[in-house]
Amino acid sequence: MLPQLKVFFGNSNPELSTEICGHLGIEPGQRTITKFSNGNIKVKIEENIRNKDVFVIQTASEPVNDHLVELLIMIDALKYASAARITAVLPSYFYARSDKKDEPRISVASRLVADLLQTSGAHRILTMTLHSPQIMGFPRIPMDQLLATPNLINHFVQKGLTNAVVAAPDVGSAKESRKFAIALNLPMVICDKERLGDLEEVMMKNIIGNPQDKDVLLVDDEILTASSMIEATKILKGNGAKRIYAACTHGFFTKKAVDRMAASPIEEVVTTNTIPQQNNHVFKKLTVLSVAGLFADAIYAIHKGKSVGDLLEHSKI
Repeated sequence: MLPQLKVFFGNSNPELSTEICGHLGIEPGQRTITKFSNGNIKVKIEENIRNKDVFVIQTASEPVNDHLVELLIMIDALKYASAARITAVLPSYFYARSDKKDEPRISVASRLVADLLQTSGAHRILTMTLHSPQIMGFPRIPMDQLLATPNLINHFVQKGLTNAVVAAPDVGSAKESRKFAIALNLPMVICDKERLGDLEEVMMKNIIGNPQDKDVLLVDDEILTASSMIEATKILKGNGAKRIYAACTHGFFTKKAVDRMAASPIEEVVTTNTIPQQNNHVFKKLTVLSVAGLFADAIYAIHKGKSVGDLLEHSKI
């Protein structure tokens, strides 16, 4: 007999978490999270979860460090409340960009996050569209990665793009962009990007491929300041591109990003709700696709001991 399924969530994205519970047909787990005047966080589990199969949802939205510590404390509380198994559900993985030692004397923080999750008591991790595939190798516990690619592709299939190209804002995102190109039966172009240190600004000088007189779909895994998207838009327009659309899984969207994209020639920006977008309702170009159903299906599959890989296969275009 399977242990009872329970889903708890922190303060990072309650709308998505509640929607996931709705798809599963269950009520969210009861907990109280208190933040004291000294910044300390207390988590109390308000129901019996002894020998339950527990999933705890928390995403890497602002304030990132508060939400990470809140997650670790919640997992620790669930562990000492005798949960049978704890799965950390991270729609957006914490510190995903810190995935390699490319400078002397720095931390590979995404590996540290994996260590912290295991130490706090997580038995497995479920996440979506990692910034780099090597992060899958960091945890010493099982880790599953979902992809929002089919959701995003379906949106643009309905647009019926024909005289168009798919563009990668840099060489690193070319592999993900190629999935869109294949699914939409479109050619690709690649922008040549140089990042200017830690300033979150980029410079682009060259482009591989020809966007002349074509509509363009710009694809990246995440958008933070939108510097890559805006610079790519400039070089694409300079090479004769017509309408430009942008798509990403994780829309972090700083105020600078919203202002930049609102003033840019980009006609539509499509993202998912791995990061809450309620504060961006004034951004008229933004379309938000829900991934709640995909996470609910994955949680159910893990709970029932079914293959999450099969779930990914069935979601392909």
